[in-house]
Amino acid sequence: MIYSLLILSSPFSGDCSRTAAAFARCAIARGHTVHRVFFLDTGTLASAANSVSAQDEDTALQSWAELADLHSVELAICITSALKHGMFDQTEADRNKCPFSTMDPAFTMSGLGQLVDAYASSDRLITFGG
Repeated sequence: MIYSLLILSSPFSGDCSRTAAAFARCAIARGHTVHRVFFLDTGTLASAANSVSAQDEDTALQSWAELADLHSVELAICITSALKHGMFDQTEADRNKCPFSTMDPAFTMSGLGQLVDAYASSDRLITFGG
């Protein structure tokens, strides 16, 4: 089965982001495919390159970056939501005359068309948060 995930909640306001990453890892371990993870609204904060957690906890960022690295899962961030929450890649940083990117390079900026494509290309689109 091919899954895509939609993440709507901030990783700092509960466990939705961690739960979604755990779901993705379990789905892959069972032989399923995770086509794309799309981050919208405050979910875009999962891409924060400067996020820090307690020493005994993994950050949501680490979980997502590991999925992208080990399993080639696409991590797409809604550009409109990202900019509203101060998340931008180096291209957007340059365009907006900011000195640096605030987004981890495991994530890519995209538009809502990528969410529509994820829905069309997957057997299931599962939403986390709200």
